[in-house]
Amino acid sequence: MFGYRVPAPDEAMLISGGRRGLEGAPFRVVTGHGKFVLPVFRKTRFLTLAMCESEVAETCVTRQGIALTVRAVIAFKVGNDHESIVNAGQRFLSDQDQMSVLTGRIFAGHLRSIIGSMTVEEIVTERQKLATEVLETSKAEMAKIGLVVDSLQIQSIDDGDAGYIAAMSAPHKAAIKRAAQVAQAQATQAAAEAEQAAARNQAEYARQTAVVKAQYTAEVDRAQAEAAQAGPLAAAHAQQEVLAAQTELAQRAAELRQQQLVAEIVKPAEAEAERIRVLALAEAAKMKIQAEAAASHDRVALDRMLIDQLPLIVKEAAGGLAGANVNVLNGADGLGEIAAGLVGQGLTILDSVRRNLGTPQPGNGAEDGKQIPRKQLNSGQIDVD
Repeated sequence: MFGYRVPAPDEAMLISGGRRGLEGAPFRVVTGHGKFVLPVFRKTRFLTLAMCESEVAETCVTRQGIALTVRAVIAFKVGNDHESIVNAGQRFLSDQDQMSVLTGRIFAGHLRSIIGSMTVEEIVTERQKLATEVLETSKAEMAKIGLVVDSLQIQSIDDGDAGYIAAMSAPHKAAIKRAAQVAQAQATQAAAEAEQAAARNQAEYARQTAVVKAQYTAEVDRAQAEAAQAGPLAAAHAQQEVLAAQTELAQRAAELRQQQLVAEIVKPAEAEAERIRVLALAEAAKMKIQAEAAASHDRVALDRMLIDQLPLIVKEAAGGLAGANVNVLNGADGLGEIAAGLVGQGLTILDSVRRNLGTPQPGNGAEDGKQIPRKQLNSGQIDVD
């Protein structure tokens, strides 16, 4: 539409003429939307808000007096706030390329200042620290011209022909080279050990395979031998069982024959021996009874003989009193007592003879009709046949 203007998304539209902008700005700032602008009475210009870059290649001297060539890239843009757009529009609206030139010069000065306070070792090893310090020192100055720095990258640091950086890196290079050689040697040794281990494993596997094959072969041979011997062994076992059965049969036959012999010979013989023993015992008992009866008969005969001799004994005792001087005080009673005493003496003599003679035993001559030996009678010195 005639008179209606719209800025691009990365642009700020600056309208001059008519009323002043905010905070006394010489123009009004429009971003993100359109604005109706009266022709002839108003003038419209556009300021880029896109990202810009500036390259810096500056020779700087360190605190050690060594010259270094530092190359850096700065990424910057116009700030999005109203104040930054006004400041940048007043300075760069007619020639916006001057923003990159001025930014490079500003950062070159800050680089020389900061590098002059650092050593080569610090610059080389702490590049991020260098970039951060440059950004911090340039922030306020860049804000005054309406610019904002997004990043600063140190691309390279070169000492030219001085060789300081190369000398500084020599020990590290040597250590790295030495470490590389050690690593290579270790890798070579590890590879050799791996090869040897693989060879040993292969040899061990071959040995185990050979052992297993030999075991299989031995088992096959043993099985074949056992199969070949199975028939003879079975026959031998059968023959052995037959012999064992025959032996057992013979033993049973012998036991049976022994039992038969015991029943036919031993038992009758034992029975006969028992019969003979019983008969002998009976005969002995009979003879004992007969002997005892004979002895008893002899005693009766002896007693009878002694009784028959008793008057004679009393007579002889009385005859001994014939020449004796005997006084009889009580007359007929006294004579009776003397006679009774003689008879009692005779009986005592008879009992003594019986005790001295004892019981006659078989074989002492009594049963054979022999004469009994004479015993000397102490009382009256009487001999008895």
